[in-house]
Amino acid sequence: MRELFQPSSEQFNLSTILGALGDPIRLRMVKFLAENGENNCSSFDIDLQKSALSHHFKVLRESGLINVRIEGKQRFLSIRTVELESRFPGLLDAIIKNI
Repeated sequence: MRELFQPSSEQFNLSTILGALGDPIRLRMVKFLAENGENNCSSFDIDLQKSALSHHFKVLRESGLINVRIEGKQRFLSIRTVELESRFPGLLDAIIKNI
Protein backbone atom coordinates (compact mmCIF):
# COMPACT_ATOMS: atom_id res chain seq x y z
CA MET A 1 0.00 0.00 0.00
CA ARG A 2 1.37 3.40 -0.94
CA GLU A 3 1.77 6.03 1.72
CA LEU A 4 -0.61 8.99 1.69
CA PHE A 5 0.85 12.47 1.33
CA GLN A 6 0.34 14.54 4.45
CA PRO A 7 2.34 17.76 4.60
CA SER A 8 4.47 18.61 7.58
CA SER A 9 3.42 21.69 9.53
CA GLU A 10 6.32 23.60 7.93
CA GLN A 11 4.70 22.88 4.54
CA PHE A 12 1.32 24.33 5.53
CA ASN A 13 0.24 27.12 3.20
CA LEU A 14 -2.49 29.49 4.33
CA SER A 15 -3.97 29.97 0.87
CA THR A 16 -4.14 26.17 0.36
CA ILE A 17 -5.87 25.71 3.72
CA LEU A 18 -8.35 28.50 3.03
CA GLY A 19 -8.95 27.11 -0.46
CA ALA A 20 -9.73 23.69 1.00
CA LEU A 21 -12.19 25.32 3.39
CA GLY A 22 -13.83 27.24 0.56
CA ASP A 23 -16.15 24.34 -0.16
CA PRO A 24 -19.29 23.92 2.01
CA ILE A 25 -18.96 20.11 2.07
CA ARG A 26 -15.41 20.30 3.40
CA LEU A 27 -16.47 22.89 5.96
CA ARG A 28 -19.13 20.43 7.20
CA MET A 29 -16.50 17.70 7.42
CA VAL A 30 -14.17 19.88 9.47
CA LYS A 31 -17.02 20.95 11.76
CA PHE A 32 -18.02 17.30 12.26
CA LEU A 33 -14.46 16.34 13.20
CA ALA A 34 -14.12 19.36 15.50
CA GLU A 35 -17.29 18.36 17.34
CA ASN A 36 -16.77 14.59 17.39
CA GLY A 37 -13.01 14.00 17.29
CA GLU A 38 -11.41 11.21 15.28
CA ASN A 39 -13.86 9.23 13.14
CA ASN A 40 -13.71 6.79 10.28
CA CYS A 41 -14.70 7.79 6.75
CA SER A 42 -18.09 6.09 6.95
CA SER A 43 -19.16 8.23 9.94
CA PHE A 44 -19.91 11.29 7.83
CA ASP A 45 -23.60 11.76 7.06
CA ILE A 46 -23.12 13.40 3.67
CA ASP A 47 -25.11 12.30 0.66
CA LEU A 48 -22.35 12.02 -1.94
CA GLN A 49 -20.85 9.19 -3.93
CA LYS A 50 -17.88 7.50 -2.33
CA SER A 51 -15.52 8.90 -4.99
CA ALA A 52 -16.69 12.47 -4.28
CA LEU A 53 -16.22 11.99 -0.53
CA SER A 54 -12.74 10.57 -1.15
CA HIS A 55 -11.88 13.65 -3.19
CA HIS A 56 -12.95 15.97 -0.36
CA PHE A 57 -10.96 13.93 2.19
CA LYS A 58 -7.92 14.12 -0.10
CA VAL A 59 -8.16 17.91 -0.45
CA LEU A 60 -8.42 18.31 3.33
CA ARG A 61 -5.51 15.90 3.91
CA GLU A 62 -3.21 17.43 1.31
CA SER A 63 -3.90 20.94 2.61
CA GLY A 64 -2.80 19.81 6.08
CA LEU A 65 -6.15 20.24 7.79
CA ILE A 66 -6.72 16.58 8.61
CA ASN A 67 -4.65 13.56 9.45
CA VAL A 68 -5.55 10.14 8.04
CA ARG A 69 -4.64 7.11 10.10
CA ILE A 70 -4.99 3.74 8.40
CA GLU A 71 -5.91 0.76 10.55
CA GLY A 72 -6.54 -2.40 8.55
CA LYS A 73 -9.07 -1.47 5.88
CA GLN A 74 -10.40 1.54 7.76
CA ARG A 75 -9.24 5.12 7.56
CA PHE A 76 -9.61 7.34 10.59
CA LEU A 77 -9.68 11.10 10.17
CA SER A 78 -8.82 13.80 12.69
CA ILE A 79 -8.08 17.50 12.60
CA ARG A 80 -4.42 18.41 12.98
CA THR A 81 -5.26 20.84 15.77
CA VAL A 82 -1.86 21.10 17.45
CA GLU A 83 0.06 21.63 14.19
CA LEU A 84 -2.47 24.13 12.83
CA GLU A 85 -2.55 26.10 16.08
CA SER A 86 1.26 26.18 16.16
CA ARG A 87 1.54 27.44 12.57
CA PHE A 88 -1.56 29.68 12.41
CA PRO A 89 -2.66 30.56 15.98
CA GLY A 90 -6.41 31.06 16.31
CA LEU A 91 -7.24 30.23 12.69
CA LEU A 92 -9.00 26.93 13.33
CA ASP A 93 -11.03 28.31 16.25
CA ALA A 94 -12.11 31.31 14.19
CA ILE A 95 -13.22 29.09 11.32
CA ILE A 96 -15.07 26.54 13.44
CA LYS A 97 -16.90 29.21 15.46
CA ASN A 98 -18.21 30.77 12.26
CA ILE A 99 -19.42 27.64 10.46
